[in-house]
Amino acid sequence: MEDEEQLRSFMFLMTYLLLKRRRDVSSADAQRRSEIQRRIRHRQYFFQRQRRMLMMMIAGGIRSNVRIRTRPWTTTPTTDWWERVVMTEFQPSDWLDKFRMSRETFFYLCEKLRPRLARQDTSFRLALPVEKRVAVALWRLASNIEYRTISTLFGVGKSTVCRCVRDMCHAIVALLSSTYLRSPNEQELDDSAQLFLSHWGFPHCVAAITTLHTAIITPSNNASDYANPAGWLSVLSQVAVSGRGQFWDVCASFPGGTDPADIFQNSSLWATAAEGGLSPAHPPVFMGNPLRYVLLGEPCYPLQSWLMKAYPEEKGRRASHAGLTEPQRLFNRRLARGLRVAEEALLRLRARWQCLSKRNDCGLDVVPTMILACCILHNVCESHGDDFKAEWQVEVSEAESPQPSHKQLLSTTTDESPAEEVRQLFCDYFEQHSN
Repeated sequence: MEDEEQLRSFMFLMTYLLLKRRRDVSSADAQRRSEIQRRIRHRQYFFQRQRRMLMMMIAGGIRSNVRIRTRPWTTTPTTDWWERVVMTEFQPSDWLDKFRMSRETFFYLCEKLRPRLARQDTSFRLALPVEKRVAVALWRLASNIEYRTISTLFGVGKSTVCRCVRDMCHAIVALLSSTYLRSPNEQELDDSAQLFLSHWGFPHCVAAITTLHTAIITPSNNASDYANPAGWLSVLSQVAVSGRGQFWDVCASFPGGTDPADIFQNSSLWATAAEGGLSPAHPPVFMGNPLRYVLLGEPCYPLQSWLMKAYPEEKGRRASHAGLTEPQRLFNRRLARGLRVAEEALLRLRARWQCLSKRNDCGLDVVPTMILACCILHNVCESHGDDFKAEWQVEVSEAESPQPSHKQLLSTTTDESPAEEVRQLFCDYFEQHSN
């Protein structure tokens, strides 16, 4: 009995060893076959690569006698329109109408953006010149037409058009913000105050604050947050406009349903203005008192000692402040006139760059950068004295999405009393100079 048990154990052990050996041999064979197939594939790839290189060398030898130019980054038959018509036959009015800037400003912009936009040629194709990349992007910003149309026009692929727009917007923000979108120095503050007084009739003011809504396609997430007071989807931006009609500060990328007062109170402009950064070190004298320069704002902003807004006109109510005095109504009229500098600046911005006046079909990751880039381009064109065509404004006034108005914010801040005193100073000034 004992011998049978030992024999059974021995047979079980031998069976296990044989099965394990067979499995090891099968696994080794599978690994060997896999390695052989891998080497065959690698060798085939190596031979194909050698064949391609040989064909390129043969083609290079053929081209030594007959020069065949590769089309730069294009899938369309020709780029004749850009190379022959635009670069050689465009008149100054054509540059202004198609690219919204003069030829001189266009090439100035190309040189400024060259460090970020220049690409290297490869053995297979030539890189797009910086000038053409800028032209493609400007055409898109100025007209907001489809990528497919621009692709056919310039002889490039649709993906190339999209990449040109994205790259140029990022390059403008990265390279030109420090020059064309920055806080003003003391001389610029004084100049802006003089322009507000001489052109708009509001003294001791250096900038006007307003909002810009840019229509967008329906986002994939939280679409209801982007519905503005007018009911359509938009991205909300806050802009500060100087007396020259140029932008000093821009805050973009907020959903259209955001309260403008919340944006302003959490912006760097609020912190700078509250600390006296938008006024000289020694405040200028106004009505016999040293007073920091002020900003002008819409009724949706909170009243501050450095931010003036209109007196509330609550019609149909019996509140004690429902009926305004004549100096208060005069103040409101002068402030509305002063705010026109911001309205006209936004009108010129949207008329020149119509991607901001029509529905923008770019993604939410691109739209804020595009808005900043357009504001910088506006400042570049205004600084260079480029002409502005009146018919552009007609196109904007007929746009499908007029700018919505925001609800009036009642003064409830702790700074209400000093702010009211400052606003009363302006009332006294307008009353004295109205005679």
